[in-house]
Amino acid sequence: MQQFGLAGLGVMGKSLSLNLAGKGVQLSLYNRYEADVEENVAASFIASHTELAGAKGFEDIASFVQSLSVPRCIFLMVPAGEAVDEMIHLLLPHLSAGDVLIDGGNSFYKDTERRCMQLLQSSILFVGTGVSGGEEGALKGPSIMPGGSAEGYAAVKIFLENIAAKDKTGKPCCSFIGKGGAGHFVKMIHNGIEYAEMQLLAEVYDILRWTAGYEPDKITETFNWQLDTNVNSYLLEITARVLKKKEGNSFLIDNVLDKAGNKGTGGWASIAACELGVAIPSLTAGLFARYQSEFLAERQAAAALYTIQRTTAAVDTAALFDAYSLARIVNHHQGFHLIDAASQAYGWNIDMPALARIWTNGCIIRSELMSSLQDILKDTSRILLHPSIVEIVKTQLPQLNHILALAAINNAATPCLAASAHYLHYYIQEQSSANIIQAQRDYFGAHTYQRKDDPSGKKHHTDWKI
Repeated sequence: MQQFGLAGLGVMGKSLSLNLAGKGVQLSLYNRYEADVEENVAASFIASHTELAGAKGFEDIASFVQSLSVPRCIFLMVPAGEAVDEMIHLLLPHLSAGDVLIDGGNSFYKDTERRCMQLLQSSILFVGTGVSGGEEGALKGPSIMPGGSAEGYAAVKIFLENIAAKDKTGKPCCSFIGKGGAGHFVKMIHNGIEYAEMQLLAEVYDILRWTAGYEPDKITETFNWQLDTNVNSYLLEITARVLKKKEGNSFLIDNVLDKAGNKGTGGWASIAACELGVAIPSLTAGLFARYQSEFLAERQAAAALYTIQRTTAAVDTAALFDAYSLARIVNHHQGFHLIDAASQAYGWNIDMPALARIWTNGCIIRSELMSSLQDILKDTSRILLHPSIVEIVKTQLPQLNHILALAAINNAATPCLAASAHYLHYYIQEQSSANIIQAQRDYFGAHTYQRKDDPSGKKHHTDWKI
């Protein structure tokens, strides 16, 4: 009998299969049969990789399940949404009490909550697992964020921890996040942070390319200078490599169409923030920048109408990277704030330092900053209130303001840098402008307001027309 099953041999499923096989796991692999489209996928994959010599391939779901030792452990690597429910529907008649299903896709956390409850009625243990690292991470060691059934995780822990990336101390970048949809929730916020991190780098590139007038090779050098500093990250490293790539004598980046795609998790993160009442403007700015990029023809038409030219100016690269560094801190503050709010609202009891630890390797947002957050989050879940961060903010906020002013004067779009700065400006104000909002609401809707000179918290209403 085989030890572990994996269903769904797309890019990630294949990479995880090779990772598992490399750790000595006896695998059963399943992929659907579709005439002339997907035929003998599992068998062909096994035949083409010597490391899968002990694996068995299937196109029949019953035979796949029957090949596994009890309790059966099956990793689902199919697209999020209906495909997961369809796979569960196919598997369920062949499963027994105590079997474990692991959903490793980017599923919506509320779907995971529903599936946990649904499968519990049949005594099937469901583990909703975030997996980050892309194709390479899945093969060499991803960051893994399991949630759902704690009993189910205990049964599959040895498999997931063995294939996970390892942190600086050698511990696996895999830890149980919490019950229900907790694992998929934190993966969703991971992706929201990722959107903002990518957009921030895009804005730094944009300023260096079109305001400073640097060619891609000079920007690559500038990025490489930062790799030994506190702004070092996986995304910075790959961006430097992207800018270096040439086709003939031309830089490939100049031939990449400026329309950014997305797969939905960034939008889910923004919706979750609205539901929980947590401000995440940096994450949302990263998402909305992608949305706006999609309207290419409209942007081209607007550019022809307005004929406002980008202008060039000297750019202080030290100030630019200070601004970038600070915006990243604000971005991570917002992401962890949202996770903390969800943890409290849903009773997940997420260990924030442990979460930061499993994001220090294997995942897309691994960085020097994430490594430092392990200790910071032991003291507070609000990163911007930590004494070490306060000193950084005091030093780098003038640089962020300077870069934003430079960008505005020279007609550069910096939505994520700006959102981070405005969030921070609002966050550190003792007196906000919200008193005006409350007075307006009371004027037109009698929504009431509280008074500074009434510590009881009593609600007041005024007839403002008199």
